[in-house]
Amino acid sequence: MENFILNQVKPTLKYLPANLVKSYFTPTKNSDVASVFKKTGFIKGICHPNENFEQLKGAGLEWIRVDIPFPYEKDGSIRACYNDFKARLKRFTDNGLKVMAVSPYPEDYIEYGLDPRNVASKQGIQDIAKFLLTDLKGLIHGIQITNEQGIPRFTLPLKLKQSAWFIGINAQAMAQVKGDIIVGYNTAGPQADLNILMKPYLEYIDYIGIDIYMGCFFFGTMWLFDALIRYIWAYTKKPVLLCEFGYISGGAPKSKQEKKDIIRSYGAADRKDAYKNIDKFVENLPERMKNYVKKCAQEPSNYANYIFRSEFTNHFYRELPAWTVIPGYPHTPQGQAKFYRDIIPRLKKMDFLCGMIIYCWQDSEMCYVCGQDDCPTETRWGLVDCEGKEKPSYYAVKEAFNDVK
Repeated sequence: MENFILNQVKPTLKYLPANLVKSYFTPTKNSDVASVFKKTGFIKGICHPNENFEQLKGAGLEWIRVDIPFPYEKDGSIRACYNDFKARLKRFTDNGLKVMAVSPYPEDYIEYGLDPRNVASKQGIQDIAKFLLTDLKGLIHGIQITNEQGIPRFTLPLKLKQSAWFIGINAQAMAQVKGDIIVGYNTAGPQADLNILMKPYLEYIDYIGIDIYMGCFFFGTMWLFDALIRYIWAYTKKPVLLCEFGYISGGAPKSKQEKKDIIRSYGAADRKDAYKNIDKFVENLPERMKNYVKKCAQEPSNYANYIFRSEFTNHFYRELPAWTVIPGYPHTPQGQAKFYRDIIPRLKKMDFLCGMIIYCWQDSEMCYVCGQDDCPTETRWGLVDCEGKEKPSYYAVKEAFNDVK
């Protein structure tokens, strides 16, 4: 299985010049790393926090990561939700927490009337970038330009080259007004293609983010965290921020009969029958799931493979397959705690890693992707449960982060 994982990483290595391949596993520092550390210290953060400030800080957390709502109504007035967002940020900063903010997604700009697929929209997009950094100064300490471009639900309707241009022109504009706010972008895993496309814009970038979820969507190992982070460093020589990482605390495989029963609940006798009548099958899915499949698969000819042969398959079956795990770290509350207890000190040894942001603070009652309340994939990431009670992982993170100086 480790050979399988290596084969997934090898395609990215061909883009590395020989001298970078040689230094692939060599930790080091440079002036960019020193500059980011001077502004931020080592970032110890969490995604999607609530406002239990003392509980957050009690886990050793110093940063939060949140999404910025698009600031404008179509008539150009400031949206109420944006003003509410600013007020919320002030509550966090008043309570001693720093903010990494994720800027709006391409589809938000399209809805407003600025299309990142059209160079004529460049000035309008850059004006918004400068507005956000100027308006949020004092409330945010870092910004991530949009999120995980290359993943369909965050990227569509853009192509990856258009996404890179969108990120790049945002970074260009932000460089003029950012001051001590650090500016970067993130990738889902290594994504050599996005990093290659971003090369012309790296002078405007303070850090490169990477999101890693070994053992949660597919098989994984702890050493692959090291390899992917070192790859980003070797290719860009920019400080690396682990923008999202985590481990699911619950979930189990479904039996063949359980899977067949799920398929039958949507009107097909088995998977073969679902393929044969895929349009009808998709129409029988719950509304949220149906809309999600149509958006991400894009074409009816892609529906079947998207449901049964993609990252969505775990959502559809509401399972974590037996091979979706890091060996030695079961998907239990205790296994999740052991993951954090081991991974945080392990990764902190890399001099060029400027921080780690855990996904996420609290368990969820419903999977935000497929809408099912018993789907483990997006419901059991939290350090606290749905009622806000600390899980074993809360105390593991507290212990590990308190040892990070």
